[in-house]
Amino acid sequence: MTPPLRAGIIAAIATLAIDQASKLWLLYVFDIVHRGAVRVTPFFDLVLAWNPGISFGWFQSESPTAQIGLMAVKAVAVIVLAVWMARSRTVLATLALGLIIGGAIGNAIDRFAYGAVVDFALFHVQIGEKTLNWYVFNLADVAIVAGVAALLYDSFVGVPAAKAP
Repeated sequence: MTPPLRAGIIAAIATLAIDQASKLWLLYVFDIVHRGAVRVTPFFDLVLAWNPGISFGWFQSESPTAQIGLMAVKAVAVIVLAVWMARSRTVLATLALGLIIGGAIGNAIDRFAYGAVVDFALFHVQIGEKTLNWYVFNLADVAIVAGVAALLYDSFVGVPAAKAP
C-alpha cells in the first residue's frame, strides 16, 4: 500500500468516525430530538433535520424502494471513488477522495439506520426583517464538499491525476 493510499484510507475512516460520533452524540447525549433548535451563535444553530433525499434534499422520498435505490447508487459511487483513490497519483487527490468516501459512507449509515440522513448544522443571517437560511447539513456533507473542492484544486494546480475509472 502506497503512503498516499494509506493517507486516503485514514482520511475516510477518520471522516466516518467523526461524522458518526457527532450524530450519535447529538441524538443520544445532547438529545436534540427533545431540545429542538439550539442557538449557538447569532448566525449558527443546531437543529435536527431528517433528510430522506440526497444533497440539498433533492429526490426526497421515504418509500423503502427509493431508499434502497439511493443506497445502491451510493454503493456504486463509493466503489468507483475507491478505485479512483487507489489509482490516484497525488496525496491531495487521494486525501480528497478519502474525505468524499468517508462522508458518503457516513450518510449511508444514517440512511440504513434511520431511513434518512441526520442533518443538524444551520447557518443563517438576518437582513432587516428577513432571515436567510442555508441548507441544514452535517459533518459528512462538509467532508464531501471539502473533498470535491480539493479535487478541483488538484485538477487545476496539481500534477495530472489518474483518470476516474
